[in-house]
Amino acid sequence: MSTDSSPQRSPVPSERLAELGIALPTVAAPVAAYVPAVQVGDMVYTSGQLPFIAGELPATGLVGVPKNTPEAPAAARPEVTAEAAYDLARTATLNALAAIDDLAGIDNIERIVKVTGFVASAPGFGGQPGVVNGASDLLGHIFGDAGTHARAAVGVAELPLGSPVEIEVMAQIRHSAK
Repeated sequence: MSTDSSPQRSPVPSERLAELGIALPTVAAPVAAYVPAVQVGDMVYTSGQLPFIAGELPATGLVGVPKNTPEAPAAARPEVTAEAAYDLARTATLNALAAIDDLAGIDNIERIVKVTGFVASAPGFGGQPGVVNGASDLLGHIFGDAGTHARAAVGVAELPLGSPVEIEVMAQIRHSAK
Protein backbone atom coordinates (compact mmCIF):
# COMPACT_ATOMS: atom_id res chain seq x y z
CA MET A 1 0.00 0.00 0.00
CA SER A 2 1.39 3.37 -1.01
CA THR A 3 1.69 6.13 1.55
CA ASP A 4 2.09 8.82 -1.10
CA SER A 5 -0.86 11.19 -0.66
CA SER A 6 -0.02 13.47 -3.58
CA PRO A 7 -2.83 13.78 -6.11
CA GLN A 8 -2.65 11.91 -9.39
CA ARG A 9 -1.56 14.17 -12.20
CA SER A 10 -4.37 14.63 -14.68
CA PRO A 11 -3.39 13.93 -18.26
CA VAL A 12 -2.67 16.99 -20.34
CA PRO A 13 -5.51 17.81 -22.74
CA SER A 14 -3.83 16.28 -25.81
CA GLU A 15 -3.29 13.03 -23.86
CA ARG A 16 -6.88 13.06 -22.63
CA LEU A 17 -8.17 13.57 -26.18
CA ALA A 18 -6.10 10.56 -27.29
CA GLU A 19 -7.50 8.47 -24.40
CA LEU A 20 -11.01 9.43 -25.51
CA GLY A 21 -10.20 8.54 -29.12
CA ILE A 22 -10.81 12.11 -30.28
CA ALA A 23 -8.70 13.93 -32.86
CA LEU A 24 -9.05 17.68 -33.18
CA PRO A 25 -10.30 18.66 -36.63
CA THR A 26 -8.59 21.07 -38.98
CA VAL A 27 -9.57 24.63 -38.12
CA ALA A 28 -12.71 25.52 -40.07
CA ALA A 29 -12.20 28.26 -42.64
CA PRO A 30 -14.13 31.42 -41.72
CA VAL A 31 -17.34 31.92 -43.71
CA ALA A 32 -17.15 35.74 -43.44
CA ALA A 33 -14.77 38.54 -42.35
CA TYR A 34 -13.37 37.24 -39.05
CA VAL A 35 -10.66 34.99 -37.62
CA PRO A 36 -11.34 31.71 -35.78
CA ALA A 37 -9.76 32.90 -32.50
CA VAL A 38 -8.01 35.90 -30.96
CA GLN A 39 -5.64 36.00 -27.99
CA VAL A 40 -5.53 39.03 -25.68
CA GLY A 41 -3.15 38.62 -22.77
CA ASP A 42 -3.80 35.24 -21.20
CA MET A 43 -7.28 34.89 -22.72
CA VAL A 44 -8.33 33.31 -26.01
CA TYR A 45 -11.74 34.09 -27.47
CA THR A 46 -13.10 31.96 -30.27
CA SER A 47 -15.49 33.15 -32.92
CA GLY A 48 -18.76 31.30 -32.98
CA GLN A 49 -18.01 27.82 -34.29
CA LEU A 50 -20.47 25.79 -36.31
CA PRO A 51 -20.46 21.98 -36.24
CA PHE A 52 -18.59 21.53 -39.52
CA ILE A 53 -17.21 18.09 -40.27
CA ALA A 54 -14.75 18.14 -43.17
CA GLY A 55 -16.18 21.48 -44.31
CA GLU A 56 -19.81 20.36 -44.32
CA LEU A 57 -22.67 20.85 -41.87
CA PRO A 58 -24.03 17.38 -41.02
CA ALA A 59 -27.49 18.81 -40.29
CA THR A 60 -29.43 22.02 -40.75
CA GLY A 61 -32.71 23.28 -39.37
CA LEU A 62 -34.36 24.18 -36.12
CA VAL A 63 -34.09 22.17 -32.95
CA GLY A 64 -37.41 20.84 -31.71
CA VAL A 65 -39.51 21.46 -34.84
CA PRO A 66 -42.51 19.16 -34.97
CA LYS A 67 -42.68 17.45 -38.34
CA ASN A 68 -45.40 18.37 -40.82
CA THR A 69 -47.22 21.09 -38.96
CA PRO A 70 -48.86 24.00 -40.79
CA GLU A 71 -46.39 26.36 -39.08
CA ALA A 72 -43.32 24.38 -40.15
CA PRO A 73 -43.78 21.80 -42.91
CA ALA A 74 -41.08 19.13 -42.70
CA ALA A 75 -39.79 19.95 -46.18
CA ALA A 76 -39.31 23.62 -45.29
CA ARG A 77 -37.83 23.24 -41.80
CA PRO A 78 -36.03 19.99 -41.15
CA GLU A 79 -36.31 18.82 -37.58
CA VAL A 80 -33.16 18.42 -35.53
CA THR A 81 -33.75 16.50 -32.34
CA ALA A 82 -32.34 17.77 -29.06
CA GLU A 83 -30.18 14.63 -28.92
CA ALA A 84 -28.72 15.29 -32.38
CA ALA A 85 -28.18 18.95 -31.47
CA TYR A 86 -26.29 17.84 -28.31
CA ASP A 87 -23.88 15.93 -30.58
CA LEU A 88 -23.62 18.93 -32.92
CA ALA A 89 -22.72 21.16 -29.95
CA ARG A 90 -19.96 18.70 -29.11
CA THR A 91 -18.66 18.88 -32.70
CA ALA A 92 -18.77 22.70 -32.70
CA THR A 93 -16.82 22.66 -29.42
CA LEU A 94 -14.13 20.48 -30.99
CA ASN A 95 -13.90 23.09 -33.76
CA ALA A 96 -13.48 25.81 -31.11
CA LEU A 97 -10.74 23.77 -29.40
CA ALA A 98 -9.02 23.34 -32.77
CA ALA A 99 -9.01 27.13 -33.19
CA ILE A 100 -7.50 27.56 -29.70
CA ASP A 101 -4.96 24.82 -30.39
CA ASP A 102 -3.91 26.49 -33.65
CA LEU A 103 -3.43 29.84 -31.91
CA ALA A 104 -2.04 28.96 -28.48
CA GLY A 105 -1.76 25.16 -28.13
CA ILE A 106 -4.41 23.01 -26.46
CA ASP A 107 -1.98 21.91 -23.74
CA ASN A 108 -1.54 25.56 -22.76
CA ILE A 109 -5.17 25.92 -21.74
CA GLU A 110 -5.22 26.72 -18.02
CA ARG A 111 -9.00 26.60 -17.77
CA ILE A 112 -12.17 27.06 -19.77
CA VAL A 113 -13.71 30.33 -18.57
CA LYS A 114 -17.00 30.62 -20.44
CA VAL A 115 -19.04 28.88 -23.12
CA THR A 116 -21.84 30.55 -25.04
CA GLY A 117 -24.10 28.24 -26.99
CA PHE A 118 -26.66 29.42 -29.51
CA VAL A 119 -29.42 26.99 -30.48
CA ALA A 120 -31.62 27.61 -33.54
CA SER A 121 -34.89 26.84 -31.79
CA ALA A 122 -38.40 26.11 -32.92
CA PRO A 123 -41.09 28.17 -31.20
CA GLY A 124 -41.81 26.64 -27.82
CA PHE A 125 -38.53 24.72 -27.59
CA GLY A 126 -36.96 25.33 -24.18
CA GLY A 127 -34.27 22.65 -24.12
CA GLN A 128 -31.31 24.89 -24.99
CA PRO A 129 -29.42 24.07 -21.75
CA GLY A 130 -29.57 20.35 -22.55
CA VAL A 131 -28.27 20.95 -26.07
CA VAL A 132 -25.37 23.10 -24.86
CA ASN A 133 -24.50 20.36 -22.37
CA GLY A 134 -22.92 18.71 -25.42
CA ALA A 135 -20.22 21.37 -25.16
CA SER A 136 -19.99 21.46 -21.37
CA ASP A 137 -19.85 17.68 -20.95
CA LEU A 138 -17.07 17.35 -23.53
CA LEU A 139 -15.01 20.10 -21.89
CA GLY A 140 -15.42 18.41 -18.52
CA HIS A 141 -14.22 15.08 -19.95
CA ILE A 142 -11.15 16.70 -21.51
CA PHE A 143 -10.14 19.24 -18.85
CA GLY A 144 -11.65 17.88 -15.62
CA ASP A 145 -12.16 20.62 -13.04
CA ALA A 146 -10.43 23.12 -15.35
CA GLY A 147 -13.23 22.49 -17.85
CA THR A 148 -16.00 23.78 -15.58
CA HIS A 149 -17.09 27.18 -16.79
CA ALA A 150 -19.63 29.96 -16.77
CA ARG A 151 -22.18 29.51 -19.54
CA ALA A 152 -25.05 30.93 -21.52
CA ALA A 153 -27.45 28.78 -23.57
CA VAL A 154 -29.42 31.03 -25.90
CA GLY A 155 -32.33 30.15 -28.16
CA VAL A 156 -32.32 32.03 -31.48
CA ALA A 157 -34.57 32.07 -34.55
CA GLU A 158 -31.83 31.16 -37.02
CA LEU A 159 -28.06 30.70 -37.28
CA PRO A 160 -25.62 31.12 -40.19
CA LEU A 161 -25.96 28.57 -43.01
CA GLY A 162 -28.98 27.05 -41.26
CA SER A 163 -26.81 25.50 -38.55
CA PRO A 164 -28.73 24.16 -35.54
CA VAL A 165 -25.99 25.22 -33.07
CA GLU A 166 -23.09 27.63 -32.70
CA ILE A 167 -20.56 27.56 -29.85
CA GLU A 168 -18.14 30.22 -28.57
CA VAL A 169 -15.41 29.39 -26.03
CA MET A 170 -13.32 31.68 -23.83
CA ALA A 171 -10.22 30.06 -22.36
CA GLN A 172 -7.43 31.20 -20.08
CA ILE A 173 -3.97 30.31 -21.39
CA ARG A 174 -0.84 29.63 -19.35
CA HIS A 175 1.71 32.44 -19.56
CA SER A 176 4.16 30.16 -21.37
CA ALA A 177 1.82 29.70 -24.35
CA LYS A 178 3.33 29.46 -27.84
